[in-house]
Formats: sequence, C-alpha cells, structure tokens
Amino acid sequence: MNFPRVLHVSTRDSDWGAARAAHRAHAALVQHGIDSRMRVFHRGTEDDRVIGGVPRVTLPERLTRSLRHRWQTYARRECRTGYPAYFPFDYAPTSLSEELNRSPCDVLHLHWMADMLSIGDIARLTKPIVWTLHDTWAFCGGEICAEDHPEARFRQGYRADNRRPGEPGPDLNRLVWEAKFEAWAGRRFSIVSPSRWLARCAQESVLFGHMPVHVVPNPLDVNGVWQHIPAEAARIALRLPPHKKLILMGADGGLAELHKGGDLLLASVAQLALQSLEVELVIFGQAKPAGDQNWPCPIHWLGTVRDDRVLALAYSAADVMVVPSRQDNLPCTAVEAQACGTPVVAFDVGGLPDIVGHRETGWLARPFDTADMAAGIRWVLEDAERRTRLSRAARATAVARYSPGVVAAQYVQIYEEALANAPDALSNGD
Repeated sequence: MNFPRVLHVSTRDSDWGAARAAHRAHAALVQHGIDSRMRVFHRGTEDDRVIGGVPRVTLPERLTRSLRHRWQTYARRECRTGYPAYFPFDYAPTSLSEELNRSPCDVLHLHWMADMLSIGDIARLTKPIVWTLHDTWAFCGGEICAEDHPEARFRQGYRADNRRPGEPGPDLNRLVWEAKFEAWAGRRFSIVSPSRWLARCAQESVLFGHMPVHVVPNPLDVNGVWQHIPAEAARIALRLPPHKKLILMGADGGLAELHKGGDLLLASVAQLALQSLEVELVIFGQAKPAGDQNWPCPIHWLGTVRDDRVLALAYSAADVMVVPSRQDNLPCTAVEAQACGTPVVAFDVGGLPDIVGHRETGWLARPFDTADMAAGIRWVLEDAERRTRLSRAARATAVARYSPGVVAAQYVQIYEEALANAPDALSNGD
C-alpha cells in the first residue's frame, strides 16, 4: 500500500510542548512505515529526518521583514489586548513557502509556526494542508489563549464594535484576523485538534467553520520511555523524600504562567495544609525563585527538564499529578503522567476532560474551585488501594488512546481525505 509522503512544518522539534507534540506525530508515522519528514527553523533532536535552518533571504526581503517586525513591536507596545500570550507573526513573506511547494511531499502538515510562515506564506502553499492546532491562534486574531464564551470574537468576527472594553491602542487582533480572512478565503485546510474542546471552538469560528475538523490526540511512545518506574527508585534518582506524599506540577515557565494556574495549585495546597494533610510539592519547568517565599508546604524545584527519561522519573515518583490550568488544549504533562501510571487532578476545562476520567483515572474539579481541587487531591492520596486502582486505569487509558499506531492510523485517513479533496481545494484558492 502506498502511503502519502508527509512533511511536518514547525518552528521547533523540541523544547516546547507544541514542538514536542509535532515531533511525536512525525515519529509515530515513521515508526509505522510512513515517509514522514520535518522542516523546522530550530532543530533540537538528532533525528536525521528533521531539516533545520532559516532560508536565505535577499537584502530587500531582509529589510522589509525587519521594518515590518519593528512596526509590529511598536504597535504591540501601544496596544493593550489583555492577552499576555500574543503572537501575530504576520511578517513579510519568505522563500520558505516556495521551498515547501517544491518539496517532494504529498501533504504539508502544519503545526506551531511562530516567526516561520506569515499569513500570506500559508495562503501561497499549493499542496494539500493538514493543520494540527496546538492553541487558538489559527482561527483567532493574535491570541493563543482566547476567551471562550458565546460572544467571543472568533465566533462573531473581529469587528470594531466588539473589542473588549478598556483595550487602548491599535486593535491588532482585528488587523491580524482580517489579514487571515482575506488571505485564506476559499482555501480548504484539514483541521486537526488534539481535544474536543478546541475542535468545537474551531468549528464555531468564522475562519474555520466551513472546513473539516477532526479530533486526533497527540501520540506518545507508551511502550518506550513513558512507562511506570517503581516510585522508590524514581525518588532515589531525583533525591526526593522516600516516604512523603508528593504532588507534582510542571509547565514551561512553572508557576509563573498565569494560564497554567500555578497560583490555583498553591491555594489548593494551602487548604490541604489547613486540613493537616502533610504534602510536599515537586515543580518542574522552573528553578527555585530568588528571595524568601511564603510557600504552603516544602517544595522541590527540578528546574527546566528537557530529558524525557528525567520527566518519566518525576511522574513515577509523584503520588498525584496536578494540572491546574485555566485553559489548555491536550497538555503533554497530563498525558505523560497517565502513561506513567500517575493519577491526574485537574479543572474540568478545555481538553482536560478528554484525558481525565472523573473518579476513574483521577479527579476533575469545578473550574476554578480550589477547595474542590484540594478535595480531589485528598481523595487520590488518602486511600492507597484506590490510588493503585486509579494508577492502573490511567496507564490503560494512555495505552488505548495515545499509542503511536492508534494515532498514526487516524492521521493516514486524514491525509488520504485531504489528497482526495485537493483539486477542489486548490482550484478554489486560485
């Protein structure tokens, strides 16, 4: 059987959650006999199927790109959007779109492309496009963490009369959205969302409402590094206390990222301390902050961790993984924890209900009720037999949903559908 040749496009192939998810999708396809390659700007793996480097640009292109970047920097300084995570990346065109069009692949699989492809570059791609969403940027303005409510701008269109109150300066979100609306009119992308929540948002958006949207989780090598390691050995390896109840939390930026909810975790743990439940926190993604801090319990800081084997040790050492995100798609940390047999406690938001079965593999707390989150943590920790049952169910769920073969088969079907619809898609885009 002749499988489609696939080229994944991502700014990076490692370090960030979206980049790691993109490389895992590529690796899952290769593992199952599919000709898959990656094109990235910043290569961090030793995968010889990953092509790295920034395309050469002419001097006029470099000057145009620099001037546009400076204008955007100035405009962002004057604009107050209320979104700390904001990436317009509508820079001047580069030669990368031409390179991608000349590539021998059958399908282009887009991922997170900040500073890599402009809105116009995406419009100039001539091959069938499958686009995995790792956040809300593709169907919004410049927000990667957009508000989700019935009157959200991505559902109505970005008009002059529906901007959030109290946002001074230029309406960059509207400018970016209008650029997408004009550039991508008539185009057909096959949209993939790792979670049902983000798929629903895409389907209800003005930009992507007419496009096919599929739900496919990010794959994980559950029979490789992502397996349970005996807790005693994991704690010795990481120099963690052998007999304490350990709560794990991790994210890029650690406790500092507002949408990751580190403050909500600390509030939940503080309530456990008031209930005389002795716990200790283990944090990865951040080193210990300077200065004295009033923490609700002892904290072990693992710092930034890029080695998957060390992360697997951290998950296995913990009694429970807490993902207190205010908004999240299908966070790698929750999926990885489950694969290592660690129950997950999270808020019932975003894509987390796709991962956590309430009282089956963990606990889904009411958003953003820190007392309910504290109750969930206690529920997991207070009964050893229950925790063992949750651990086995978490591992079984991860194997059934995220195994590379399971996910690769779903992607192959989407690629074949994209190829079958390519003539209509390309003629509409002319």
